Amino acid sequence: MAKIFHTSGVLRSRDLVAGGVSRSKISRMAACGQLVRIARGLYAMPNFQSTEHSALATVAQRAPGVIFCLLTALRFHELTTQAPFEVWIAIGNKSHPPRLSYPPLRVVRLSAESLAVGVETHQVDGTTIRVTNVSKTVADCFKFRNKLGLDVALEALREARRMGKASTAALWRFAKIDRVSHVMRPYLESVA
Repeated sequence: MAKIFHTSGVLRSRDLVAGGVSRSKISRMAACGQLVRIARGLYAMPNFQSTEHSALATVAQRAPGVIFCLLTALRFHELTTQAPFEVWIAIGNKSHPPRLSYPPLRVVRLSAESLAVGVETHQVDGTTIRVTNVSKTVADCFKFRNKLGLDVALEALREARRMGKASTAALWRFAKIDRVSHVMRPYLESVA
């Protein structure tokens, strides 16, 4: 049990229970300030310092199968100046979206092939999260340009190339997977 409380990240109530803390004790600890309730079933120590990406850790703990994409991935990879108020996640075509009260989610559906490639794992606040890589994120922005706007996709492409975070070959590969190679071709040729 002591090991659980030495973590610097977000704690799930089920992990606390598995570590020997009863649900009533968790409630009492939250009431007296020994734990801070972040969301339903998620707690942190009072000295917990949230980071810019803490919302991602919260979502990943409550819905472990999600992949962070589009504006959230752009922000994670530092490719945009926009700060999305929703967390963008990708799920399978037939999957049920997670129902969370916090943070607000924006769900996009991708094919099994598109979900299987271009995903990286990172650690945020002690939680493993899955995020689309830079090249996949740029291709996805072109795929969902009607939801995001073409200007966002173009900014992502320019920044990825300018910062050297995505090669032309990788961008082309993910453009083919997302079936947007014909859309991306003129823009890719202009920044190459």
